[in-house]
Amino acid sequence: MADSIHPAAIEHLPVFITGPNQTDWLFNAVVIVLLAMVLVLGNFYFRLHALPEQMAHRGKKVQMEIVAVLALISLFTHNHIFWIAGLLLALIDFPDFSSPMASIAQSLEKLSGRDRTSEDEAVVSPPEPQPKTYIAGGGI
Repeated sequence: MADSIHPAAIEHLPVFITGPNQTDWLFNAVVIVLLAMVLVLGNFYFRLHALPEQMAHRGKKVQMEIVAVLALISLFTHNHIFWIAGLLLALIDFPDFSSPMASIAQSLEKLSGRDRTSEDEAVVSPPEPQPKTYIAGGGI
């Protein structure tokens, strides 16, 4: 009597319709596929989102930090312009201004005769101020 079909049901039921007290295998399969797709797409999204940071790793530290901050702002605010700005910033190589300036400073020190050969040398302090002398009966 348990295998009897309801009189209103058709004779041949589709495979995805289960009988009473049977496991709904289609539902279980859909749940597993849905969870797997959420994990795969989430992984893809976060890898894509970290792309500017990975590209900026080859650059300078300040540039990498700015790109990382822009990526985080984009992640939390969902404003894609920050991600695009971070990606463009990661693609651009900024010129190195500090090395030529340091070289110019070293050259000027050599030309002026104040060649500092060691980094341990103390910083030259300014001279002590001389007490002001006033001339009686005159100006300053």
